[in-house]
Amino acid sequence: MRNLIVLTGAGISAESGIPTFRDAGGLWEGFRVEDVASPEGWARNPEIVLDFYNQRRKKALEVKPNRGHEILAGLEEHFNVTVVTQNVDNLHERAGSSHVIHLHGSLFESRSTLDESLVYPIAGWELNKGDLCEKGSQLRPNIVWFGELVPMMETAVRYAAGADLFLVVGTSLVVYPAAGLINYVGYDVPKFLVDPNIPDLSFTGHVEVVQDKAGAGLEKLKPRLLELA
Repeated sequence: MRNLIVLTGAGISAESGIPTFRDAGGLWEGFRVEDVASPEGWARNPEIVLDFYNQRRKKALEVKPNRGHEILAGLEEHFNVTVVTQNVDNLHERAGSSHVIHLHGSLFESRSTLDESLVYPIAGWELNKGDLCEKGSQLRPNIVWFGELVPMMETAVRYAAGADLFLVVGTSLVVYPAAGLINYVGYDVPKFLVDPNIPDLSFTGHVEVVQDKAGAGLEKLKPRLLELA
């Protein structure tokens, strides 16, 4: 089977009811991004950061995968599908996708503040002050914050370079380094974009565009993809 690499962003999760990254005022669910998504914010007030992600985790558990997630999972019957997602929820996995790379980490994992190789699953929705790793240090959300390296980027680049088809869903390619992933795809590889907002794609080679939300757009695009299976 051919390798289909899919880059997904906030737009696909938004259709399940998960708020997109920030509003027009630059706030993220009412918080300054610097306060809840940076090492400096964590150092200033870890309790606020822990509570912020607890609430996001609780919300993520209340929603369900949507048609967009389901279509991507179903494409595994026809392709070797790798989903590279900028999202930190687990909706792709819950829909049935079996190979998901989380570029920005996972809401449902914690990691040691002393040894970042110590990563643990979070049961339920709470991670609290006093929850410690095996070395005795406080656990933090296993989320890539602003100013931190994106450890899975190298892996994602390797898959993008090996793509037979490349699909972008629910992101308008403005958040880096994830947005740069398309630059590693072969120039002649068929590329597709599903999003209401269409960026400048002139530098990537020909891209077939479906200007629509994730679920509806993937429904329209699916027959075209199956022609290339």
